[in-house]
Amino acid sequence: MPIIELVILLACLVLLSNVLSHYLVAIPVSLIQVGLGLVVALLLNVQVKLQTDWFMLVFIAPMLYNDGREFPKQELWELRGAIFANAIVLVFITTILGGFLIHVLIPTIPLAVGIALAAILSPTDPIAVQSISEGVKLPKEILHLVSGESLINDASGLIGFKYALAAAVTGTFVLGQAIGDFFYISLVGLAVGLALITIIQLIRDILRREGINDIVFNVVLQILTPFAIYFIAEEWFHASGVVAVVAAGVLSHLQNSHESEDAPELRLVTERVWNVVVYLLNGIVFLILGIELPVATQATIKGAHTNTFHAVFDVLIVWGILLLIRVAWTYAYMLFNWLRHHKKVKPSLRIAALSGLSGVRGAITMAGVFTIPTVIATGEAFPERSLVLFIAAGVIIVSLIAAAAILPLMAAKSLPFVTRGSSPDEDDAVLADGPDEVGETDVTDNQTQQLTYKQARIYILQLAIQNIEEHRRPENQRAAYDLILDQQFQMRRLEVASQTADELAPMLTDELQLRLVALNGERAAVRELMANKQTTKLAGQVYLRRVDRREQRFLQATHKPGLPTLRSLRLLIARAMQGIRLWLAPGDSDALRAALLDIQREASKAAIKALSQYLKQANVDEQQFDRQALYHLIVHYRNRIENAKNDHTLSRDDYEQQLHGLRIKSLGAERAGVQHLLESGQISLRTAAKLRQFINYSENLLMLNDIEADDD
Repeated sequence: MPIIELVILLACLVLLSNVLSHYLVAIPVSLIQVGLGLVVALLLNVQVKLQTDWFMLVFIAPMLYNDGREFPKQELWELRGAIFANAIVLVFITTILGGFLIHVLIPTIPLAVGIALAAILSPTDPIAVQSISEGVKLPKEILHLVSGESLINDASGLIGFKYALAAAVTGTFVLGQAIGDFFYISLVGLAVGLALITIIQLIRDILRREGINDIVFNVVLQILTPFAIYFIAEEWFHASGVVAVVAAGVLSHLQNSHESEDAPELRLVTERVWNVVVYLLNGIVFLILGIELPVATQATIKGAHTNTFHAVFDVLIVWGILLLIRVAWTYAYMLFNWLRHHKKVKPSLRIAALSGLSGVRGAITMAGVFTIPTVIATGEAFPERSLVLFIAAGVIIVSLIAAAAILPLMAAKSLPFVTRGSSPDEDDAVLADGPDEVGETDVTDNQTQQLTYKQARIYILQLAIQNIEEHRRPENQRAAYDLILDQQFQMRRLEVASQTADELAPMLTDELQLRLVALNGERAAVRELMANKQTTKLAGQVYLRRVDRREQRFLQATHKPGLPTLRSLRLLIARAMQGIRLWLAPGDSDALRAALLDIQREASKAAIKALSQYLKQANVDEQQFDRQALYHLIVHYRNRIENAKNDHTLSRDDYEQQLHGLRIKSLGAERAGVQHLLESGQISLRTAAKLRQFINYSENLLMLNDIEADDD
């Protein structure tokens, strides 16, 4: 497949995988991407000629640099001993001890080959670690340790793999040369990374002082930085490009740049661009892993000399060896620190197991193992090459599955797995009791627990709606109700997304009951209009069919969840068919549309009246219903009334101006609400910053629309 088509296909699959992960929340998106890659490889015969040099440059370098930029410096310094011990000592132990155990338990694999396999499997993959670290609430020490070591253990693992592979090919191994190369590659890579990022930062500062502070120019320069550093370190100095880009990323994070003060827009745009880049690269890496699985496994599966089930058992053996070594090392390191520093907290086998399971293997292992030659120096075939490829690919998959299945059970609190491209809120909790009125909410009580981001969003949206209601007048009712309905939709999405299944069920039941009452009110009104000859039979039947479809849709959404996208597609098709029928109708189609608008207006009034009468019944407890759901439904029908009016005196420009003015006033109310929550201690500074950023984006969008309108 041509490279352009392949890139487009992979990008589309990344988007598809994240859509699927929305419904398959129990499966990490990384595993979904591996599965999609495997399906594409088998069905479309797509192949990617994976080579370590370009793979590391294009994918690993920018993502490691970004990880270095975002790694918390305080935690990095506090855990420096454990990080370097895991990245160097643990990799060395895994390479030697693991290689020996692989040779003993799988005798067909020679010792040198076993050591090479253990070496390439020893580094924890930073991409895979990041894929699981956000999804499971691991202890901070474990999370920072695994993330930190994954940034720098690639160099030690690749060096061990290089010399073990050389020993397997040539039959000779020089320990002194290997140790010397390790220090040269690591230290020179470190120096090159620090020197180059310093030079780049100096150039950027000089250009900024000269007035060359174009946002796009600076963003492109920052994106190209890791590629340049990796290439120079590898090609010019023959050092570790991995160490160089990590060091450069960490140093750029530590440097006291004046970007935030001098060019806040540059900082914001840069972060958003990096999010997009990492989102795509991270997904494509796992897709490539899935595409390469048939290449790595077909020789073993099709070969007659190796039983496939036995090979799968070998995969489990190797993964078990790696897991036990990592767990034992972590526990021993914790025990050593406890005895040395006399800490009160004793070593925990659970923490050690969490650390072991978090050591997921991934892209670097696959990229490295494909460099194994097909023949050795004597001209004979490389011993058990197909089995080694099979085991490496299998360990990657098993480590991902084990982390996905076991970590949520062992961690204190688990969440759905996400990748770097995702940006979940810090906490999905929501207000337990939604306030009846904004002024009655508990957020003014300084003694209450701080609100989460979503709780605060709901509160300021309530303030915005209240502000719009205060400025609603007869002449701007259509714009006011359109805007209120939009705010209500946002609130409902926040509430529904934050509820557990048990909390959501009664809320949906109550809302369904209210909607059915309103729909019955609409039906009764339409039948009365038809009986009194106040509308045509055709118009009445068309509107009643619409009511029936809405009722069916509500019932399906409550009792048969299904995929919302499929329901939306069915609704879109139904509306399209209805539009085609009206377009193909006789010349009285305009009269039919006018009659339907009249029915919509009267039916909506009847629905509001039916809701009011229902709530006044003696056997109905009005307090049992979610007042926000009731208000949302009433606003929905008021909006339908306004949109069905035959008054066409209001131009589109006047409507947009009314909408714009109300939106600006509501944003002012939202800002005041954020300030109130912050001053009363109900939200943290970080939550306030996120809320203000969201308001700023909304305000900037309004300004952008104004500019585009002026240009037109």
